[in-house]
Amino acid sequence: QEIRKVVQALEQTAREILTLLQGVHQGPGFQHIPKKCQKAREHFGTVRTQMESLKTKFPADQYYRFHEHWRFVLQRLVFLAAFVVYLESETLVTREAVAEILGIEADRERGFHLDIEDYLSGVLTLASELARLAVNSVTAGDYSRPLRISTFINELDSGFRLLNLKNDSLRKRYDGLKYDVKKIEEVVYDLSIRGLNKEATVGGGGEK
Repeated sequence: QEIRKVVQALEQTAREILTLLQGVHQGPGFQHIPKKCQKAREHFGTVRTQMESLKTKFPADQYYRFHEHWRFVLQRLVFLAAFVVYLESETLVTREAVAEILGIEADRERGFHLDIEDYLSGVLTLASELARLAVNSVTAGDYSRPLRISTFINELDSGFRLLNLKNDSLRKRYDGLKYDVKKIEEVVYDLSIRGLNKEATVGGGGEK
């Protein structure tokens, strides 16, 4: 019961961060990216406090016994942290960095930690979000962003190809990455047909 209460609070905070970050998809949203990321990071302060509370609700050596309770919200928080880091620097967040943002451990031996599969699931959700961002960038007249997203997603896809995924749900999520790659390729192809990718390159890579 106590675990469920904390998890519900975490879910609420995750919803608030998501609502905040969804604003980048709106027309003028790109100008407000730094401000939105800063505000999201403030919300992650709340996440860290809630995580501290969650750690006290069960014996440290029984992480996997209760893992199902928080697995979904943890994957969502990984995605949100990865999205913030991408918006800030257009790089992929490491598992260690996500663990630090969430106030938990990267190492299983050290207690409440970020499971590798939860990290990978969150990263795959990021890919879907970026596919959506690529489409919305074109609508907003930012033609260089889809090219950069395309490079990033292709590198991500190459990385996942090197993994031997045994987990069924992770495997299914990875299958979705192929569609994200395809969706972004279509956006880039459309830009090149209209000659807008040259404009993007000449324009110095656009605003981050």
